[in-house]
Amino acid sequence: MLAAAAVCPCPPILVPEVAAGAAPELDAARSACLDALGVLAAAEPDLLIVAGPAEPGGGGPYPPGSAGSFAAFGVGLTVRLGEAPGGSPAPGRPLPASLAVGAWLLGSAGWDGAPLEGLGVEESLAADRCLRAGADLVAGAERVALLVMGDGSACRTVKAPGYLDERAADFDAAAARALGSADVAALSALDESLAYELKAAGRAPWQVLAGAARGAGLGGQLLYENAPYGVGYVVAAWS
Repeated sequence: MLAAAAVCPCPPILVPEVAAGAAPELDAARSACLDALGVLAAAEPDLLIVAGPAEPGGGGPYPPGSAGSFAAFGVGLTVRLGEAPGGSPAPGRPLPASLAVGAWLLGSAGWDGAPLEGLGVEESLAADRCLRAGADLVAGAERVALLVMGDGSACRTVKAPGYLDERAADFDAAAARALGSADVAALSALDESLAYELKAAGRAPWQVLAGAARGAGLGGQLLYENAPYGVGYVVAAWS
């Protein structure tokens, strides 16, 4: 069953070394993320799964100890998703950027609770498959927690990565309401096509969360909502 969840944005600039001189601009978002991780820790799960958007080919599970790098963003920083059994680094694919940011957040919070695993969710994954994937995640361990990484639209201003789209603010507001109130039905109903047009990378991971949360009876709390750089960022905690 799903014991708790935290929803956080996943831009690499959340990592201060990547943001450099602009780092203070996201201090409030980082603080909210750490508060959300505190809710996960308080739930004392048996397993914590970090789920986030992935490029084509980057979807699927990532074992404990998987490594990610911020070298593509000009920073020689490597993070790991917990530790592999025996303490040796896990071989295999590097973490998608979203999971690397999640691993960085957990390291910043000093996570020393449940074992960690990762799940890359391809942004094009259909809603029904996202919902099934979420249900599968919580079918094993008794108490599973999710750290769900994902951004809203990238079209909130003319300087946003996707330029200005008048539909973006309403899409982000609806997503924030659903995430802040743990509204599984509303998350499940997010429009895939519109999310794609608005470059909302969080749609698929959020719908994985919706699938995992069905029947769990969790309540939500919205901890942060803003659109710095024209991209919708939301932080929420479910417990």
